[in-house]
Amino acid sequence: MIKNNLKNLAVLLFMFTAACKEGEQTKYTSNLLFPQGDKNTNSNFKGDVWVKSLVDPDSLNENAVGNVTFAAGARSNWHTHPAGQILLVTEGVGYYQEKGKAKIVLRKGDSIKCPPNLAHWHGASPDTSFVQIAITGRQHGPTKWLEPVSDADYRN
Repeated sequence: MIKNNLKNLAVLLFMFTAACKEGEQTKYTSNLLFPQGDKNTNSNFKGDVWVKSLVDPDSLNENAVGNVTFAAGARSNWHTHPAGQILLVTEGVGYYQEKGKAKIVLRKGDSIKCPPNLAHWHGASPDTSFVQIAITGRQHGPTKWLEPVSDADYRN
């Protein structure tokens, strides 16, 4: 019964959000599962990126959950997560790369487990926006941001 109520609530929230934005279409995606959020203003990303916090970590659950929208060509810097991260792709085409490994192409429905303390980056392909749900463990500390991804690394 609770499962059905949660499902119904999710459908209602989606319909409410869609109704509030009727006639309004974002420049980058047309069928967002969650709100696009606020435009990022820090130097941890290159290009236009929007972040919407969905679940903040607390004493009951130390995971942060956020919706991240990357405009075409936008990407994160290299970074690590002390407790790891899970990415769920909800829209578009993007990339994920771990330091020393080949870049992986991601599409709607894909998921990635980022191991703890492993340098990686993720972002949109050059010509398509990319939307992900990021589930990040916070129990061992915050994300550690590293250097920007070079244009050569992004292209290869």
